[in-house]
Formats: sequence, structure tokens, C-alpha cells
Amino acid sequence: MAMLPTAYAGSVSLAAVLAGCLAAIERREGELPFPVASRGVDRAVVVLVDGLGAQLLKARGGHARTLAPRLNRGTTIDSGFPTTTAVALANLCTGAYPGQHGMVGYEVVDPASDRVFNQLSGWRGEPSPESWQLRPTVFERAQAAGVPAYVIGDAKYADSSLTRAIHRGAAYVSAGSMADRVDEALKIFAEGGRRLVYLYVPELDMASHQYGWQSTQWTAALEELDAAVARLDAGLRPGEGALVTADHGSVDIAPGGKVFFDRVPELIEGVRHVAGDYRCPQLHLEHGASDGDLARLAAAWREAEGHRAWVATRDEAVANGWFGPDGVGDAVLPRIGDLLIAARAQVVYYDTRSSSEQAWAMVGQHGSFSPEEVKVPLIGFGAFAA
Repeated sequence: MAMLPTAYAGSVSLAAVLAGCLAAIERREGELPFPVASRGVDRAVVVLVDGLGAQLLKARGGHARTLAPRLNRGTTIDSGFPTTTAVALANLCTGAYPGQHGMVGYEVVDPASDRVFNQLSGWRGEPSPESWQLRPTVFERAQAAGVPAYVIGDAKYADSSLTRAIHRGAAYVSAGSMADRVDEALKIFAEGGRRLVYLYVPELDMASHQYGWQSTQWTAALEELDAAVARLDAGLRPGEGALVTADHGSVDIAPGGKVFFDRVPELIEGVRHVAGDYRCPQLHLEHGASDGDLARLAAAWREAEGHRAWVATRDEAVANGWFGPDGVGDAVLPRIGDLLIAARAQVVYYDTRSSSEQAWAMVGQHGSFSPEEVKVPLIGFGAFAA
């Protein structure tokens, strides 16, 4: 059996970024890897680029003349785990880890209703987003400190359940293109005073899922991003800083890397729910399942997939810090699967009973521990420039 990886082992993860910006504005010591508190940062913007892995940026550096030259070991951090958008954005916007804020995967089990739902788009009334995400947001803390906070993104996300869960305390500003979003950030900065801004860029991840990150479509989105960041950098004044980071990277999956595991009876024996991500399914056993049932299922998975995936029980995953170094709260523990399958090779795991042909067609994928998924940039401009 392959030794299980640890998560959140680096000195800085995504959870420190937005909270660190607020600390800098308040002249407090934060966890950012830049000595910014003494530089007089009054206005800060975090540009979160969905799917911009550090290794992907390095590989396509010729198309990113603003960002790529600033990428190095000192400007690379770990996103966290699972490497999926709902979890990573919750880490960023709360300054906490999944075991504490409760957002533990792309799809999750709600123990109260005994159902699986999608935390990006599958909320249907209950559970309430405001109660499901358990921690105060960085925006709420900014509001309490008298620092106006803003989220800039596409209008379609303004009233989403995810926004209600992780953007509490911020004013939502809708803007269409990347350039438009940058212009809105600069307008907010032009108001003066202290300001905390979060700007979301989904275009690269959308291109990756449909075409793969090695596609011309992804490269075109990277070029648009780089131009928008150059525009932002040129507009920054003294006391203003910008950080460009990402929630995760991506791997491109060939047709032969798709594993339809429900076609193997031993791999779903005793399984009540399948949640998690396609590169890290979380399997929930039937109510009343025994330790022996879990051991048999784990043994079946290790026999079938141990050569290309890490297979961990929930207790093993928690012990290895997969859901954060602060442990897992009692309310969060049952949201995590009894058995987790984290891909090591370039494979994805589909349950044909609950996934769609649209999901099977996705090229770019993420959710597991590979450097392509975990390593993300943290590049500073203006007051945050190295």
C-alpha cells in the first residue's frame, strides 16, 4: 500500500491569503510570505483565478509575460485539499480549513437529510448555505473592523448559494469580462480609505474542463488574464496591493483514464452514497455498517486501484491532515466519506448511476494531490510586489 500523503504541510496555504490581506490593512502580522504590514497597505485585492495551477502557468509562460516571470518557488504555495473549487474558495474566504468550515468536497452528504448535493450548483433549499458553512468569513471580520469588503464576479454568481455561504459580509459587484472586473476593482480603490476586494476569474477553469489546459482555448484565456493583470498592476497607486492566486490546478485526462467503478460490484458493496470529486470520490457506507464492512471495502479498492490511487479511511485521512491541521469538528465528521479514493495517476473515477455523460466528457480534472493540482501561484503586485 502506498504511503498516504499529508495535506496543508506547507508554510502557507490558500487559507492565509485573504485573511493575510486584512491583517496587512489593519497593520497586524499575518501569514503572507511578504513583509507587507509595515508598508502601509490600505487597499488590497485578491484575484482568484480558477484552475491556474503553478505548473500550468510555468508550462505556458510564454503566453503570460506579466505573471510568468514572477513565478518561482517563493511565489508558489499549496492550495489545500481536496483541490476543488468549493473547498478552496471556502478556505480563502474564511481563513479556515475544511474540517472547521465544513465544505469538504465538490459533492457532499448532508447527514440531516441523508442526501448528496453539489456545493457549487446543487443547493435546493436545504441545508441553508448560511448555516452549512460554519465559520465567520474574512469579509464579516473586515466589516466588524470597519473595512469595507467587496466581491467582484459575474452577475450569475451574485445570488448563488455558494455566495451566500462564503461571501457573507461583502458587497457583490457584477462585471462581465476580466477587464471589466479589473476596472471595477480600480474604481473601488479610487474611493480611497481602507478596502478589501476579492475578484473571481472562472474562465480558465471552464476552458480546462471542456478542452483541457493544453488546449488553444485555455491558452487564449491565460493571455486575456495576463493582459487584465497588467492593466491592474498599472493602475495601482501607493498603499494599494494585488495578489494573484488560484484555487487549484488541473490534469488532462485521456479517454483511457476514465474508470467507471460501479461496474465492479466489490467496489460498491455496502456503499450508500458516492460524494466527493471525480479524482477523489468519498464513499459513505450504509447506516449500521461495521468496521469489518469498511475493511472489506478498503481492501477491495486497494486490490483494484492501489497502484494508481491512495485509499484512505476517514480516520486515516483526518490523521494525515487531509481536512486541515486543526482537525475535524464533530458536525463536519459525518460529511466526510467513510472511504476516500485519491487518484495518483492520471485517472478519474465515475459512478455511472450518479454522474452524467457531460461529466464523463470533461478533459481537465482536479481534486487530488498531484503537484499539478495542489501547487498554485501567489504573485504580488503594487504594495505586495516582492
